[in-house]
Amino acid sequence: MTTTRHEPRPAGRAPDDAMASGGSAVPNDGRPARPAGRLLSLLAAVAAAAVAVAAGLALAAGDRRGVVLPLALTAGVAVGVLAMTRFSGYVILMLAVRPLLDVVKLSGPTAGRADTEQASRLTDPSTMVAVLFLLAAGLWLAAQLRRRGRLHGSPLGWAMLLVGATALVSAVGAHRPTPSLLEALRIMTVVVMFVVLEQLMPDRAAIRRILIACYASLALALLYTVLTSAFGQVPSEVKGEFIRVSGPFSQSTTFGRYLMFLVIFGFAIYRFLARRAQLALGVLLGLSLVFLMLTNTRSAILGAALGLIVVAVLHRSGRMLATLLVVAVAGVSLLPSVGDRFAQLAQDRPTGGGPTGNTLQWRVGYWAEIIPLANRNPVTGIGPNMTQHETPQAKKPHNDLLRAYVETGLAGLLAYLAMLLLLLHTARTALRRAPPGSLEQGVAVGFAGCAVSFIAVSLGSNVISNVVTLWYFVAFAAAASAIAHGRAATAPVAAPAPPVRYE
Repeated sequence: MTTTRHEPRPAGRAPDDAMASGGSAVPNDGRPARPAGRLLSLLAAVAAAAVAVAAGLALAAGDRRGVVLPLALTAGVAVGVLAMTRFSGYVILMLAVRPLLDVVKLSGPTAGRADTEQASRLTDPSTMVAVLFLLAAGLWLAAQLRRRGRLHGSPLGWAMLLVGATALVSAVGAHRPTPSLLEALRIMTVVVMFVVLEQLMPDRAAIRRILIACYASLALALLYTVLTSAFGQVPSEVKGEFIRVSGPFSQSTTFGRYLMFLVIFGFAIYRFLARRAQLALGVLLGLSLVFLMLTNTRSAILGAALGLIVVAVLHRSGRMLATLLVVAVAGVSLLPSVGDRFAQLAQDRPTGGGPTGNTLQWRVGYWAEIIPLANRNPVTGIGPNMTQHETPQAKKPHNDLLRAYVETGLAGLLAYLAMLLLLLHTARTALRRAPPGSLEQGVAVGFAGCAVSFIAVSLGSNVISNVVTLWYFVAFAAAASAIAHGRAATAPVAAPAPPVRYE
């Protein structure tokens, strides 16, 4: 006669031995809890069917909003579950797919202007993602603080938090608080992304994962642009005399600035990658340069040129400078519209804020017009996004430095200036601490180029609340911050170029 021996259960182990892979309870006989699984499957099927029916009816009625919203809500629930269970994976996913969200944007390219209804922007998938991100990030940061007792921080992070805080304070006292708070929310999304990424980059492996996500987003954005163009539906917008490629975004200026940062950083890290990665990145950078020219966004083209010069100088690469000159000449020769676009700066007529012509001349006059608006409240300003509601031309300031002063007052201006200075300080520190011949050196050089480009472009454009562009800029900033504060690995990797020290 045989007897069954019962082994004692280890202390702290759940009776049903829930596994980390799924977290579902398994009975002692080894069979899964089928009734619960069947119920969840049934509910998921019913929900999917309901969404499909609702989207189908809306499509038949020609209601684009009715098609997008059910799908967006369903995807939002799935992404929300990922955010609550695998937060780092959620952040990587957001960085990888964020450019494609503007493909289903509902508010159109005029979102944010004084003559556009702000409520339409609240239903955009990009706005929903921003709100979800802020909620998930807040909970995750609180959990990290409770578990570790402290969070990774940097002076740059504190300066960004001050920029976001002054925006929120100014929005509360704005004449029209709803659009002002919405703009402050967009700024806080960028700030929180930087704070989160500082926590998620403790070593080189983490930095590589974030960078891969950033360039996966570039691959998706370029793939969308190439495929839609191949089928005769070039994603573009007509501005004055020019047709300007906009890619997956609603505006060509957004596509141009996005490509600007990815191109600058990509050229900086290229030499430190393995051969296969260099091949893939080379294809992406080549296509990016072509589409950057086709956006006809003068500020982005000039910003990319300036950033690439910084990269070439820091890498001490005469070949890169020569290549940059050849690309510039070829771009003007093969794409005459690019030369025509820059030639408009020599015209003697202002445009009144129009899409073409001597917009620089118009901007100088507009800046003189908006500065007195700050006299109403010189400490906290008139509120984010309020300049366009207070001027007859109904335009944004097109200068982030003046915008900080007019819309967030002296407090916001000081915070913004501190952020600009700390961007440069972070880049310089990362350059000094990055091991020669390592990927960290490429990251430091790339961020230095992006920081200089950001400062230059922001002096003539509205950049500070451009979430989709700045998410990638702050990703590069967080990587540089990790290197500057010694949180990245220090083992150098083989590089085809000789090492360069930065004093």
